[in-house]
Order: sequence, then structure tokens, then C-alpha cells
Amino acid sequence: LLKLAAAGALGAGGILGRVQEALAAGSLPATPGFRHIRGPVGVDNTRASIGMNIKPGQTVMTGEGGEAIYVIGPDAFMQREKTKVTFDDSSGAAVMRILTGRILSVFGKGRDKNRALQLVTSTATIGIRGTGCYIEAEEARTYFCLCYGEAEVVPTGDPKQRETIRTQH
Repeated sequence: LLKLAAAGALGAGGILGRVQEALAAGSLPATPGFRHIRGPVGVDNTRASIGMNIKPGQTVMTGEGGEAIYVIGPDAFMQREKTKVTFDDSSGAAVMRILTGRILSVFGKGRDKNRALQLVTSTATIGIRGTGCYIEAEEARTYFCLCYGEAEVVPTGDPKQRETIRTQH
């Protein structure tokens, strides 16, 4: 992220600027669907297009050189190349499965404050109550950065080793 900031990618015209733009509706709900697509991006077996919505149970995939920014409900996501993410909202729990790759997530207002969003990778389950996070998921490791709020991280291999992370601005 520091390299991106130095290159100006995190500024108003860069990554965070594009994610902020996706949520710039203020008190109005953000327009759902894809807001930016570069390179190969698909939803399940369909090529993604600007404005296309993502529904529960669907998988968003980016290929080599691909990038996508999209909005689901009150949340915005910037998905990097070679990333595969599935969204589910069944049995009363919102679940985001990061199968592989890198994704920046900004969680908007409007989510039930008593219900954590579950982020699932191959190595951990993360219950997040916060404004955003960045995740890099690989087969044998997960990198997780919480922007603000609280998260409970539970390793898949040893659930007794759970850890709570709290951040403030």
C-alpha cells in the first residue's frame, strides 16, 4: 500500500478515490453493480459488464491483469488480478469467501451492528465489525489488515487460537 501511495494510486484518482467514488452517494444508497472493470473479469461463467449486479451465491473472478470495483448493498470492493471471491447471505449470515487473491473492502452504513460480516479464507474465518479491510488469501496463509473497528480472527487449523483485533482512528 505504501508503494501505491507513493505512486499516487491511493489518491483521489487512484484506488481509494475510485472506491470512495463508488460510495459517494452520501446518505443515498450507492448504485449496486460493477463501477470499474479492467482486463478479464467475470461473474460465475459470464463476462462482467459495467452496471451488472452481483447476487448472493455468485462468484466474482479476475484474471491476469484484471481489476474490478463493484458495490453490493452498502459495501464497495476493489478486487485485484487473479482473485476469486464468493458472496453469500443465506441462513441470516453475510459471508464473503476469499478463495484466492487480493481484495480491498469498504463496508458502508446500513449493516446490522450486532451482526458481523464473516470473511472466510482457506486458513481463517474473520468476523468483522468495522469500516473496511484488505485481505490477501493464499492456500497456506492469509494476510488481513483491519482499517477501523473490530475483528475476531479464528485460524482454521486451531480454532482455540482466536484473536480479537481492535483499531481506532
